[in-house]
Amino acid sequence: MGRVALVTGGTRGIGRCISETLKAAGYRVAANYGGNVEAATKFTEETGIPAYKWDVGNWAQCEAAVAKITQDLGPIEIVVNNAGITRDATLHRMTYQMWEEVIHTNLTSCFNLARLTIDSMRERGFGRIVNIGSINGQAGQYGQVNYAAAKSGIHGFTKALAQEGAAKNITVNAIAPGYVDTDMVRAVPPAVLEKIIAKIPVGRLGRADDIARGVMFLIADNADFITGSTLSINGGQHMY
Repeated sequence: MGRVALVTGGTRGIGRCISETLKAAGYRVAANYGGNVEAATKFTEETGIPAYKWDVGNWAQCEAAVAKITQDLGPIEIVVNNAGITRDATLHRMTYQMWEEVIHTNLTSCFNLARLTIDSMRERGFGRIVNIGSINGQAGQYGQVNYAAAKSGIHGFTKALAQEGAAKNITVNAIAPGYVDTDMVRAVPPAVLEKIIAKIPVGRLGRADDIARGVMFLIADNADFITGSTLSINGGQHMY
């Protein structure tokens, strides 16, 4: 039986690709989603991967979900903290709600899922946590102080937790994607998107499978000497 992997935000976009890639490699995958029941149902029908609905920023819901997944599939040994949202505005127009929603979903979720699985990982002497950050958490981005703060926080969270888990064969790493061809990025006005692509040295947007391959590399059983690292997958746009 393959190891059990949880992918948050795992039914759409980059998360879906990660979920599918892990399943194809023999992992038993649980995919989280936050709201779109129709999309999640279709995802499960197409992939055979069970989808679990809960708010990743809510501690009680995370606690119940981890218990349910453990009951259904077994102890969670791999966590991919991929869930993320945007609520863009310049700071002088940003509301507290816009700030709180992004921190809640993008950063607090990482604490919740890591905290609720780390005891089991420690007991079993194995764990892999991959947190999906962002190029905008490294370089900043106009109109995204909330998103940049959350993603930058993920990078610090990763480095600190990596030190705590190392002795128990628990690795904690981050991936910082650049601009990836997803619905979120395609929603950007065409003229803006052209300018973004012009700044990427390889001359294209990233693909979801570019990120999924990075996850596969970091969660491997023999990747135990890689921890506290941030893998930047951005086509050379930001060399950090």
